[in-house]
Amino acid sequence: MSRTSTTPSRLATLGAAAGFAVAAGATAVAYGTFIERHWFALREESLAILPPGSAPFTVLHLSDIHLSLGQHKKTEWLKGLAALKPDLVVNTGDNLSHPQAIAPLLDALGPLMEFPGVFVPGSNDYFAPRIKNPLTYFSGPSKLPNENKRLPVPLDTETLHAGFGQGGWVNLTNRAQSIPLKGIRFDFSGVDDPHLNRERYAGWPKGAAGQNSAPHVKVAVVHAPYQRVLDHFTADGADLLLAGHTHGGQVCVPGYGALVSNCDLPTWRAKGLHDWESQGRTTPVNVSAGIGTSRTAPFRFACRPEAVVLTLTAKTAP
Repeated sequence: MSRTSTTPSRLATLGAAAGFAVAAGATAVAYGTFIERHWFALREESLAILPPGSAPFTVLHLSDIHLSLGQHKKTEWLKGLAALKPDLVVNTGDNLSHPQAIAPLLDALGPLMEFPGVFVPGSNDYFAPRIKNPLTYFSGPSKLPNENKRLPVPLDTETLHAGFGQGGWVNLTNRAQSIPLKGIRFDFSGVDDPHLNRERYAGWPKGAAGQNSAPHVKVAVVHAPYQRVLDHFTADGADLLLAGHTHGGQVCVPGYGALVSNCDLPTWRAKGLHDWESQGRTTPVNVSAGIGTSRTAPFRFACRPEAVVLTLTAKTAP
C-alpha cells in the first residue's frame, strides 16, 4: 500500500518541478525579449594612453546596432547620445538587421555625425541575417554561407558607407589614416571583417620623416576580435584596439558570464576592457557588448545592450 500511495505524490512533485522550470524559462525569455534588450546602458572606462600633458579626450564606441524597422526606442536612444558631445565616435560595424533600415539608421546617427568619427564594417553590413539554430553558436564561430549553403542576401553597403562618409566619418576598411583631434595626432588602422576573412592589414599611416618621434596615439579598429587580429595589432604597437561582434555573449549566466563569443576569443573576454599580450607587447582591447541583437534572436539576458564611453587621459611623464 505504501508504494501505491507515494507514487501520485512523486509524480505531482515531478510535474510541479517541470512546470516551474517551463514557467521560469518562459519568464526569462519574456524578460530578455521585452525588457533587457531595450534596457540600454552606457559603460564608462578610463585609459592613460595620451601623450604627457594632453587634455582628456572622450571616445564614444558604438557597435552591433543591428537596426531593423520600427525600433523607435533604439533610434531615439542613439540620437540622445549626441548629448555626450564626444571628441570622437568609433563605429565597429554590424549596423543593420534589415535591408530597408539604412535610412532610419543614418537618421538615428545623424546627430552623432556632427562629431569626428571612424568606422569599419561587420558581416551584417554586407549581408542580411538569416534564421539559424541558436545551438550552432556552441559548435564554433558561424560563417557565411551557412550550413544550408543558401546564398546570403546582400545589403546596400555602398549606400551605408556613403552615408557615413557624407556625415564626415572616415572609412577604415583595410585602410590607415592620421587624423589630428584636439591637438593630438591619432593614427588609425582598420580592417574589414575578420569573421568573413576579409581583413587586410594596411599598417600605420606614413607621413613626414620623424613622425614616430612626434606625439601620437595608435588606434586599431576591427569588428570581430579574432585572436590573430589582436596578435597582429598588439605586436605592431597599437595603443588601443576597439572591437565588437560578440554581443557580450548576448545570453549570459549571472555570476559566470558569456557562454559563447562567436569567435575564438575566450568567453571571459566577450565584453569589457582587457589587456591583450603578444610578442612581448600589451594593448588594451575594448570589446563592446553591442547595442542590438540579431533580428532572428531578439533577446538578451544578463547582458544589457551598451555603448561605451572611453575617457583617454595623459600618460605620466617619464
